[in-house]
Amino acid sequence: MLTTQDPLLLRSADARGVITLTMNRPQAFNSLSEDLLEALQTELDLIARDDTARVVVLAGTGKAFCAGHDLREMRAAPSQRYYEKLFAQCGRMMMGIQRLDVPVIARVHGIATAAGCQLVAMCDLAVAAREARFAVSGVNLGLFCSTPSVALSRNLGRKAAFEMLVTGGFISADEAQAKGLVNRVVAAAELDAEVESLVASIVAKPKVAIGMGKQLFYRQLEVGIEAAYADATETMACNMMDHSALEGVQAFIEKRPPKW
Repeated sequence: MLTTQDPLLLRSADARGVITLTMNRPQAFNSLSEDLLEALQTELDLIARDDTARVVVLAGTGKAFCAGHDLREMRAAPSQRYYEKLFAQCGRMMMGIQRLDVPVIARVHGIATAAGCQLVAMCDLAVAAREARFAVSGVNLGLFCSTPSVALSRNLGRKAAFEMLVTGGFISADEAQAKGLVNRVVAAAELDAEVESLVASIVAKPKVAIGMGKQLFYRQLEVGIEAAYADATETMACNMMDHSALEGVQAFIEKRPPKW
């Protein structure tokens, strides 16, 4: 049983620089309390300054990945100022995921609802257990999931995202994969192995290339195509001058493995 002394967020790391952050509020389906949001923000800020970090895996304990905001906490002292502060805090944490130079993989089991579904959408990659389910269900309570809609609409097609937002209905893991919310769906027993296969593929690549590429990927999505190509051109030229790219190309020419 979880006690008040148990950390809200568990952290582990391996020798490769793979950091696993596990939300640890199983009794509340890992809902995003203010304290859990703060714990996530603190860890993301630390990872942003960690030159050894290569990949982040975001997971949850108990029966669910994340059930969104903590509704009991939200209802305790309602005021517009409080809600603006809360949603801004959540938005900063979500953007912290995107701003990291390293890829972030959501390891999803159980449910991911409302801000929990937003969390999956904000991660760069997502692997889901086949029984996982996803919803932006605030509208069922009279609250349109406006902030989750920002992330959702950048993962799914417009009509698919809007249907989820206005119906509040659940979609299956297979539907989530078909709509673009998750990358891979596997049996629950294979979830860790499938996450590891993604991790291994990423850490085998040069850190500089992955970091530059991730930042460019999100920047170019938010601008017109001409500006996107200009930014991509400069980024790719800078990347090409890095030792890892020069070595990789030379190794290809010489038909040998690169020495990174």
